[in-house]
Amino acid sequence: MTTAPQTAQSGSPADGSGPEQPTIFVMYGATGDLSRRLVSPAFFELARLGRLPRQWRLIGCGRGEKTHEEFRDFIREALEEFGPQPADGPWDEFAANLLFAGGGFTEADSGELPGVLAQAREALGGEAELVHYLAIPPGAFLDTTKGFEAHGLVEGSRVVYEKPYGTSLASFEELDAEVQRVFDESQVFRIDHFLAFEAQQDVMHARFANPWLASIWNREHVAQVQVDVAETLDVAQRASFYDATGAFLDMIVTHLFQMAATVAMEPPADLGPGALQAARDAALQDFRELDPAEVVLGQFEGYTDIDGVPDDSTTDTLAAARVWIDNDRWRGVPFLLRSGKRMTADEQRVTLVLRTPEDGPYAGSATAPSTISFSLLEGGAVDVALTVREPGVAGGTTQGTATLPLAGLGEPALPYVHLIEHVLTGDRSLFTGVEGLRAAWTCIERFSNDRPAVLPYAPGTWGPEAADALAEPGQWFLRS
Repeated sequence: MTTAPQTAQSGSPADGSGPEQPTIFVMYGATGDLSRRLVSPAFFELARLGRLPRQWRLIGCGRGEKTHEEFRDFIREALEEFGPQPADGPWDEFAANLLFAGGGFTEADSGELPGVLAQAREALGGEAELVHYLAIPPGAFLDTTKGFEAHGLVEGSRVVYEKPYGTSLASFEELDAEVQRVFDESQVFRIDHFLAFEAQQDVMHARFANPWLASIWNREHVAQVQVDVAETLDVAQRASFYDATGAFLDMIVTHLFQMAATVAMEPPADLGPGALQAARDAALQDFRELDPAEVVLGQFEGYTDIDGVPDDSTTDTLAAARVWIDNDRWRGVPFLLRSGKRMTADEQRVTLVLRTPEDGPYAGSATAPSTISFSLLEGGAVDVALTVREPGVAGGTTQGTATLPLAGLGEPALPYVHLIEHVLTGDRSLFTGVEGLRAAWTCIERFSNDRPAVLPYAPGTWGPEAADALAEPGQWFLRS
């Protein structure tokens, strides 16, 4: 095993400088949906910002056969559909760095990749760093990892695994044992792209940078923490994948566990990559084993009518869970996690529901609880809802909300732009840690063996009524 060399830090967009070391990216699954929608556009955005290395090549690796020019046309069409537009950046210069290696890549057969790699290395000269990016189905991770060793592609490289990194504790352990055997941990980057959302990072920085907020970030002041990711869309474009996975595996144990850990973690000594990842991992290790009685699964009516979904499918399109964190900061505070398809609205929120007064003139009153809620959509916003005096001679109280939009405070970057640049610089702060992932899969072992029945819910609602009970004696911040 060999630790990847440290790469120079990115230059600023103003001077157009990037890392000094020549770099070759190999994107496995380069013609797939993930590449088209997210990864390739992020590479082009980094080129627009001048934040790619001074010398680089991107090799698309796939099972099909394409010429280099055909692959460039494929990437151009992806940019035209998903942006940024080729005309808005250095397309000709960017395209000249795109190559394609067909024939697939497995432990038994490396396809055209060795020859195209040799071509790229000759063009760049010197010692080029190699970055393997696995935009492929998780079922192919294990064989591809073995292939890196079999074909001599481990030395001086970094490797990026998309989520889910395992689908159970057993599959996680099998995959990670092989990854750890082939690579040094410092070479490995495991993606959960929700960690790279601008607004997700805002939650963390708002807490640590504002003493008044940090002082109430605990069980003394917080009654509930709610993490909600709702979508109005169905799954028609990815029915076969989704039906084999479901909302719980696709969202709860991956994205929402990581978001909850970001809220729950202890303040790190600094904001360096090692400290942040370790703090999230430590929080995940405090998650109590999930009780199946505190999980609600739902399926929207009409799901089985979608092409590619079996008529008797019991796949969950909504999952809600009540999670407990056994440490001094959060003991006794429920973390409510919910995510689903065909819901009332498109929302992504982290909400702290504050405790009502226990003494003074408002003790025991029926005032609505104060909340601090972070919207994670469209650049983000912070909503602070407080109980205030109602104007007028009648008096009484009402609730008012102040909203701070975050989108206008700077130019946000898409999650994959952050992630790819962090791979370049060796910064793992926005990537999941192996101990945290192990803790997450361990947390759901009991649930995995005793899944509750899947309940129907009407499209355009917040899910089965049973999910509402998880929030009692309170209620969901997002509700009908």
